[in-house]
Amino acid sequence: MGCCASSFSKDSVPQNIPHLDNHKNNILNLPSSSNGADYTAAAADFPPFLEFSLADLKAATNNFSPDHIVSESGEKAPNVVYKGRLHNQNRRSIAVKRFTKLAWPDPKQFADEALGVGKLRHKRLANLIGYCCDGDERLLVAEYMPNDTLAKHLFHWENQTIEWAMRLRVALNIAEALDYCHREGHPLYHDLNAYRVLFDENGDPRLSCFGLMKNSRDGKSYSTNLAYTPPEYLRNGRVTPESVIFSFGTVLLDLLSGKHIPPGHALDMIRGKNILILMDSHLEGNFLTDEATVVLDLASHCLQYEPRERPKTKDLVITLSPLQNKPDVPSNVMLGIPKQEEAPPTLQHPLSPMGDACSRMDLTAIHQILLMAHYRDDEGTNELSFQEWTQQMRDMLEARKRGDLAFRDKDFKTAMECYSQFIEVGTMVSPTVYARRSLCHLMCDQPDAALRDAMQAQCVYPEWSTAFYMQAVALSKLNMDKDAADMLNEASALEEKRRGKGSSS
Repeated sequence: MGCCASSFSKDSVPQNIPHLDNHKNNILNLPSSSNGADYTAAAADFPPFLEFSLADLKAATNNFSPDHIVSESGEKAPNVVYKGRLHNQNRRSIAVKRFTKLAWPDPKQFADEALGVGKLRHKRLANLIGYCCDGDERLLVAEYMPNDTLAKHLFHWENQTIEWAMRLRVALNIAEALDYCHREGHPLYHDLNAYRVLFDENGDPRLSCFGLMKNSRDGKSYSTNLAYTPPEYLRNGRVTPESVIFSFGTVLLDLLSGKHIPPGHALDMIRGKNILILMDSHLEGNFLTDEATVVLDLASHCLQYEPRERPKTKDLVITLSPLQNKPDVPSNVMLGIPKQEEAPPTLQHPLSPMGDACSRMDLTAIHQILLMAHYRDDEGTNELSFQEWTQQMRDMLEARKRGDLAFRDKDFKTAMECYSQFIEVGTMVSPTVYARRSLCHLMCDQPDAALRDAMQAQCVYPEWSTAFYMQAVALSKLNMDKDAADMLNEASALEEKRRGKGSSS
């Protein structure tokens, strides 16, 4: 059942949103950009937009554990963002924004807004990859950015401040994100500030997609101090495309000064030509005054009181592009952070003896468990007619029998040859034979072949935990530790599911 079924009628649900269960073949059609160069990756490289079930997101966030909270904001429309990890999408890390029902009482309106934002896909965005409406729950799901916010790196840094070239890169990247959104029909961005700028696994700055969607149906979208909000918002409470430009000007001030300075105070400094007083002292003069002057002038134009006097998004990009002076230096190097490799996920379920043996890479124990299991998990994988009991069939079963004897006696090379004879005939499929041959390959130091056999076992029996466990061992042998940990988790989850079915029957 889709996660919206309990919340609104079939007629009110936005149609054609892929559900998580069939996500592999449901990449959302991306909008055609007016500038094809915006896309550095093929459409298929972007994550699809999905409708998640509440159970998916509870599992991903450990039932919305306080330990998973990464931010909380909004007094008028409170929301909390959690870090999570999807259990059945290759353990992808996600950010889950959880609203109160009060903010979005109408689930259709929430789903429509989410779907609109979900059509956007760009390398400068932390893209929205899904949503969930279930009862009182209203949730957005986005790509997770592991390297903190611009606010953290600018205002609360511990090791080093952001160097000037990186600040220029941040300004351009966010300008490009805003320009893309404007051209694709989403010119409004709510409460743009240094907390909305995130750094991905490569240290590249990206604009959070959450700001593309209102915090509530009534659009009360500015949660920051009123001293930083656009003057027209104070007059009428509405966000316009020009309001976004004003907010971008406040971000430029942050980048220049390393402090969160109210625009009115900063403009007084600009008018007094006190550019050096405004500049971040932690830069220790390591910037070009000409470049800083260009950024300061741009900020001044963005902060004009009259909205019509502010620049367009394309003007932001045109002004900032020529200032990029270290295009070949990776962002993580400029930020002074290691390129992040995600740590292997912790196990979510207790390990069975098979799981424990695989996690310890104990091939002898795995051999003993496969021997004891015999062929009980092959039941139902073959339905043979009377006509198929030919001499060829008898020969094939004899080859398997010889393989089993050799496997028992730890003559793995002979076992491998006999199992190959059985497999090559092709009349009968056996996940157990693939698993046994996989172990034979491991015993003969052939992890690539072992992985292929374990994957074949999974193809024959998609929910067989042993197939996943054998893949985990092969992946470990190939030094693919994170993938191996993912497979262990997948296998233990399948075992848990199977035990649950057994106890309920």
